[in-house]
Amino acid sequence: MPAVRRVEWTLVAPLLALVALAAVWGSEIAGVVVAVVAVLLIAAVLAAVHHAEVVAHRVGEPYGSIVLAVAVTVIEVGLIVTLMLSSGDKASTLARDTVFAAVMITCNGIMGLSILLGSIKHEITHFNAEGSGGALATVVVLAGTCLVLPSFTLGEPGPQFTGPQLAFSAVASLVLYGLFISTQTRRHRDFFLPVTPQGTVISVDDDHATPPSSRAAVSSLGLLVVALIAVVGLAKVESPAIEAAVSAAGFPATFVGVVIALVVLAPESIAAAKAARRNRLQTSLNLALGSAMASIGLTIPTLALASLWLPGELLLGLGPTELVLLAMTVVVALLTIVPGRATRLQGGVHLVLLAAYLFLSAKP
Repeated sequence: MPAVRRVEWTLVAPLLALVALAAVWGSEIAGVVVAVVAVLLIAAVLAAVHHAEVVAHRVGEPYGSIVLAVAVTVIEVGLIVTLMLSSGDKASTLARDTVFAAVMITCNGIMGLSILLGSIKHEITHFNAEGSGGALATVVVLAGTCLVLPSFTLGEPGPQFTGPQLAFSAVASLVLYGLFISTQTRRHRDFFLPVTPQGTVISVDDDHATPPSSRAAVSSLGLLVVALIAVVGLAKVESPAIEAAVSAAGFPATFVGVVIALVVLAPESIAAAKAARRNRLQTSLNLALGSAMASIGLTIPTLALASLWLPGELLLGLGPTELVLLAMTVVVALLTIVPGRATRLQGGVHLVLLAAYLFLSAKP
């Protein structure tokens, strides 16, 4: 009797999620359907992590981290544009809130969780301070240029850029992001590879597991894109239910963006945590800082172009509370990265700072 070939759940989950997305897109869901969509959303997140790891293992670091960061960000931009088109003037701060949420989640949540998990298992976790420091500097300049300066410029009333200022920030973002990717993948690739406690770079050849075939990697890349589309799409479908829950809890409407950002960044969070458990904290930092960088460096230029036909204003400047939180994040991240090693304390500090952001977003 011929053996029955087992179908992997990581293949089925993204496809089922995509089918569910097509079935419920544009309709209001309630009751059992909300629960089913939530289950498929979680399954798609877990499948995305699996396929991202397959691609990353095939291409090696830092390319694997870039694949996941850019894929998530491109779809995130599409979600922002879609919501802005459907919400009109009510979505004037949506881009700012989403991008800032991504920065806080990546630079505090993903970094903090990765450091904490890695140090629990390995006591002290090590990484390359040169590469991570360059990535942090890029994130700081991008955040300052696109999210801080609009609150202080004088060309337009309120926290927004004039047309030329927005164009400059978009071009500067693309130049910085392109320069960083060139540095990370060509000139100084070894700065972004995992290191031993003695500071020796761990090359891809040092991994004992056999890399997947090119065919398997291409299949996983396609399924990764499908899973990410399903994650973002189902998150949008679930947003009315999330809005109802947020309203019932007495939280401001802007907190919905935080919840959706948490869902969209879940694949990267899980992948970074698993890398940290394998004593590959550098990979986790590549994911965290690369995602923050891509979220700003790709989102702002796209929205600058889309603002030519998008309704309403594009308010990018952060408020006083957000500015303080961003400043604290920059200082804490700098103190974490400079030594090139971290313990549970640094992980806990980042996570408490994330908790402060989430709490103040819910109770401003």
